[in-house]
Amino acid sequence: MIVKTQIIQGKYLDSVKLMLISKELREQEGVIDAVAILATSENREILVETDMMVDAISAARETDIVIVVKAKTEDAALSALNKAEVLLKAPAAKGSSSKVPIHNLNSALKSMNSANLCLISVAGKYAAQEADSALDRGLHVMIFSDNVSLEDELKLKQKAISKGLLLMGPDCGTAIINGCPLGFANAVPKGKIGIVSAAGTGLQEVSVAIANRGCGISQAFGTGGRDGKAEIGGIMLSACLDFLIDDPETELIILIGKTPDPEVRAKLWKQIAGTDKPVIVSFLQAVETPILPNLEYIIPLDACAARACDRMGISNTEPVEQYTLLQLPPERKYLIGLYSGGTLCYEAQNLYMQYFNSYPLSNTPILAEYKTEDVFHTKGDCFVDLGSDEFTVGRAHPMIDYSLRLKLLEQISSRGDVALILLDIVLGYGSNPDPAKELIPVLAHINKEIPVICHVLGTDTDPQDTRMQAGKLREAGAIVFRSHHAAADYALRCVQQQRRNK
Repeated sequence: MIVKTQIIQGKYLDSVKLMLISKELREQEGVIDAVAILATSENREILVETDMMVDAISAARETDIVIVVKAKTEDAALSALNKAEVLLKAPAAKGSSSKVPIHNLNSALKSMNSANLCLISVAGKYAAQEADSALDRGLHVMIFSDNVSLEDELKLKQKAISKGLLLMGPDCGTAIINGCPLGFANAVPKGKIGIVSAAGTGLQEVSVAIANRGCGISQAFGTGGRDGKAEIGGIMLSACLDFLIDDPETELIILIGKTPDPEVRAKLWKQIAGTDKPVIVSFLQAVETPILPNLEYIIPLDACAARACDRMGISNTEPVEQYTLLQLPPERKYLIGLYSGGTLCYEAQNLYMQYFNSYPLSNTPILAEYKTEDVFHTKGDCFVDLGSDEFTVGRAHPMIDYSLRLKLLEQISSRGDVALILLDIVLGYGSNPDPAKELIPVLAHINKEIPVICHVLGTDTDPQDTRMQAGKLREAGAIVFRSHHAAADYALRCVQQQRRNK
């Protein structure tokens, strides 16, 4: 086995382009694995764990692109590096939808002078500056980019409010505005239910469950997960909630978030008390709530959606998959969750607490004492959020790029102490076009003693064909659920049964 590398300086390519280059290199004859990534400290750690780190990379700067090829022979490795050089020099494909070249915000506004919203998806260190410029031009803003400082987020949101504008994000992965999906979003019909969410995949989980039950969405605002922190003060949660309260097209409101800080919750309860519109809230764990005639507090995300549809007069139920509890080998101890959705990882951790009266280890723990710094070698139950900032610097989001999750899946499944693996498969616009195709080769050679449970999040009209994806995964041996709560609950019941039987 040969590992070869090449360091590229003075060139910038976005993470999606690097992902596509990586995929093409892995398809070359004789190549075992290949990556094209920025030489960030986090990416170097991943290269170490996958036996692809070479001494030359130590001298690379964090802004350098590194090409690493693991191949069966030296000729195959060199051939792949030559291919990489060609791909790096290839010009970007030119779209035919616009005759006007778009290079910056000014040229975009000249081409679309009636636009009133700007979606920003650039490297995090540039995102705040671009958002500030968009606000100066009177545009509402959605910041898809992550790695933006808390200080910049606060300044931008305060500025937006002063101008009567909305600023969604940073790290806002999902929104549906006037029926248009932004970022990672699913194909859902128009309707009378409005959503405000400081949780990207939480918004997806709820909007999909609503659509699958036959209801629709008026507007769905993502605020970015940090909006509920005391430092930000729920600025956009409050502003978006006000919008839906005043919106004549919205008859019922759902409010979702990773549990906001107490002062933010108090602010939101006061707003809800001032409207007659029914509001269903989930902060994903038990919190004190006021007794209000229009407020319902429901923790599971799919149950929020079900109740909202019921309140709208649609009582269609989604059938929940039924599986007999697995008999797990007693020597296999641990449950591992590999998540692309941070909200789903958060929901799973809280559900785990209900079963075991403690939290699992996580890189994004609910309590700091459960923090793990090394997701490759945890000794204990562990839920990993692969969409967390440390994994997305110089790398496409794991809903798009499955390579890191596949590496972790292979590494974890080779361990003798892992009992069960839990995955989320998030479909929709912006996500990987065929997750089953990515996963099936790995599922095929995973130790059959380790069951894999998949939550497939999507509607029947999503681009990936949700039913087909679920069917392919079942054929490959996975246990598949359409509800995350149901998938996590089943996994936890299996592990609980095993531990009771010891």
